[in-house]
Amino acid sequence: MTDQDAGLREGQSSWLKAAEQTSGGVRGAARSLAKALGTIRAPEAVPTASISYQFAGFTRSLPGEDDGRTTLGFLNQPDLDRVLASTSYLVDGQTGELLEADIFFNSAFAWSVAPAGERGKWDLQSIAVHEIGHLSGLGHSAIGETEVAAGGARRVLSTGAVMFPIALGSGDISGRTLQPDDIAGISDLYPDGGFNDKTGSVSGRVTKNGQGVFGAHVVAFDPKTGQLVGNFSLNADGTFSIAGLQPGPHVLRVEPLDDADTDSFFEMSEPTDLNFRVAYHDRLLIVPKGGDSGAVSIAVVPK
Repeated sequence: MTDQDAGLREGQSSWLKAAEQTSGGVRGAARSLAKALGTIRAPEAVPTASISYQFAGFTRSLPGEDDGRTTLGFLNQPDLDRVLASTSYLVDGQTGELLEADIFFNSAFAWSVAPAGERGKWDLQSIAVHEIGHLSGLGHSAIGETEVAAGGARRVLSTGAVMFPIALGSGDISGRTLQPDDIAGISDLYPDGGFNDKTGSVSGRVTKNGQGVFGAHVVAFDPKTGQLVGNFSLNADGTFSIAGLQPGPHVLRVEPLDDADTDSFFEMSEPTDLNFRVAYHDRLLIVPKGGDSGAVSIAVVPK
């Protein structure tokens, strides 16, 4: 069995005690987590996906304990001074079966459950939606813009997805609402409501000097709605696929993954190529309803 976050259990405190320190106490924290779960499973929020969660009650178990239960709670981890929350998985190394997945929220930060958010405090519901996305199988999205601030940390200028790996800022509550990229991702994993029949996909290959590019960020822009949905070239030959697109014309953009650390998106077994300029497909791409665009080739050039 493998547990990616087993080392996080030293010096942990009861999550109920930490929850009392949020602006709404234990009940407020529980309500915020319930709302976060509802953001992903609610038919009105994501009519093209079907996923459900069952509340099993309160526990004194801590997130990260290998007990076969999925636990959401607070842990005091002041040494993780840039980690607001994290999702860990316990996997059977022989069968690949997911045995449990836990979420911890770092009580070293100030948290809020206020309906309109609170200045200087992190919105529990917003951060929980992001982590529940991981719990449900979503990886990080690269739809966002950042700049490097003093000390080497990144400051987020804008995001187009709840699953962007860096939080926008304390007091912000925009993460309570899923964006088109998030909806496409969760619908691709748990399709319902005619998702596969009503939407289409784009697939193809990103190359540089005739060779495939691993880790290129490919974004489909719908000029009619303004929606952005992205994915990555996920192997050495540079192939990619973007599902969940509305039928019709799209602009296809390819860019290096330079707005967050690459290990936020991939394991480092494969080197991510960042040395190329932004490129576009040379014409509008028509996404068919219930089908795929066919293989698209985009060549990028070194910086």
